[in-house]
Amino acid sequence: MADTLTTPVLQPPQAESSQAPWPGSHEMPRWDLGPLVDAPHFTLRNWFAMLGPGLLMGGAAIGGGEWLMGPAVTARYGGALMWLATLSILGQVVYNLEISRYTLYTGEPIFTGKFRTLPGPRFWLTAYLILDFGSVFPYLAANAAVPLAALILGKIPVAKEHWITLNMLGSTYDLTQATLIQGLAYVVFLLSLLPLIFGGKIYNALKAVMTFKIVAVFGFLAFLALFFSTASTWREIGWGFLRFGTVPVHGQGADAVDNIFSSILRGDGFPAIDLTTIGLLAAFAAIAGQGGLSNTPLSNYTRDQGWGMGYHVGAIPSVIGGQNIALSHVGMVFDVNSESLSRWHRWYRHLMRDQLAVWMPACFIGLALPSMLSIQFLARGTKADEWAAAGMTADGVRDHVSSSSWGPSVGNAFWYMTLFCGFLVLAPSMASTVDGIVRRWVDVFWTSSARLRKWETRRIRNLYFYVLSGYSLFGMTMLYFGKPVQLLIVASNILNFALGFSCFHVLVVNCTLLPKPLRPNWFLRISLVMSGSFFILLAVIQALKAAGVIQ
Repeated sequence: MADTLTTPVLQPPQAESSQAPWPGSHEMPRWDLGPLVDAPHFTLRNWFAMLGPGLLMGGAAIGGGEWLMGPAVTARYGGALMWLATLSILGQVVYNLEISRYTLYTGEPIFTGKFRTLPGPRFWLTAYLILDFGSVFPYLAANAAVPLAALILGKIPVAKEHWITLNMLGSTYDLTQATLIQGLAYVVFLLSLLPLIFGGKIYNALKAVMTFKIVAVFGFLAFLALFFSTASTWREIGWGFLRFGTVPVHGQGADAVDNIFSSILRGDGFPAIDLTTIGLLAAFAAIAGQGGLSNTPLSNYTRDQGWGMGYHVGAIPSVIGGQNIALSHVGMVFDVNSESLSRWHRWYRHLMRDQLAVWMPACFIGLALPSMLSIQFLARGTKADEWAAAGMTADGVRDHVSSSSWGPSVGNAFWYMTLFCGFLVLAPSMASTVDGIVRRWVDVFWTSSARLRKWETRRIRNLYFYVLSGYSLFGMTMLYFGKPVQLLIVASNILNFALGFSCFHVLVVNCTLLPKPLRPNWFLRISLVMSGSFFILLAVIQALKAAGVIQ
């Protein structure tokens, strides 16, 4: 195999033994059998070509959790509670590695693997339709509309019932700010669908969008950090990622925190935890990184990138421009022998490099930079307005820069740039979120449905478009209800339940469907259990608080 990555193409089965294994539910079709191609060799010359799903998912990860919940939490508590994001991101790294482990062996996304486990696809269809409900809320489009509205109004929208007058295309319109935000949310949502319809392979279109997003957002925020932040801000952020056990507490002010371990060691006992903001904190942890089942498309992209056995099965094409791209109905596995096992280990190291060197740093940097805005430019204890969380730091940036030697003109320019970054963070993430929702169900239907398995392999783009159209109608309906932050907090509780359960299910998949030499070691198994427990615990606490069981 060449040093650079090869575009995946459909290959006929080339069996090394008579028949592929068929573990799990026999309602799902038997795998094909073929050879495992070698992994690309990493060099300094080909490093950019080696960037894979981690880059796309890293760009998608700089979204709701980083731009909305990060500043909302740090504006109130500083960096003290950022350790929740550390646990969330580390747990997701393990989860990402394990869902892609399955794909490297089978060329199938993890969702298809889950449907192969007993009691079978019909049971898991019902279970995951419920668990995936948190992902279908279009909260990113709703929140992306806020900075866009601010750019139009010249100010952050602060109350939904305020009336405004807009002059557009020679006509004058009187409407409330809520109506403006809602209308813009519809526009953002529909525009986010365009990369999923045009461009050939959907994976490549999204990767290009996310590359631009990372460069533009990181570039501007890094400039702000270099010239306008202080060392104390970065110490607070860096230390906040490691302050495990720090919690909000009662009786010492609205933004007071204490550390559980320190409180016990100094003889004060267990601190009185303030659970009034548990919804906000759980949302912060849920969406730091990716969150919920939003991580599962990583395994789809691993296949579409042509990694491991994904080299043989193809990819999902866009409706327009993807006529020559096809996707096999069934995954393909390889015989495990000394040669293939050696290649397998190289592929897994390649996957680890993508996660540890690209995705994980992108998540931490993508959370630190927006949080820097609120810690540096907002007064401690600031609460996020239910409509304005997506643009809450822009005013602080403008005031700080305007009062410096750079002057008001630069301050105003930075106000617009901060809002534009907010839009750029949220809107493209809406595209990747929609693609993730649609493709995980399209992939499952494509393999599990006997009727769809009769379709010609290039017709996968038709199925993708049908499901995308159905979700679009649902998303437009959901945008009519609820406020941006409300949609986010409601969705996040379901996301925590879903990701926690999925951690345990992935462990079952990899320990039952994969050959023993390819299964995760005990460290990874324990890590998956701990990650699943963490997310489910957050979800349970948030649900009990919402139900009034805990105060």
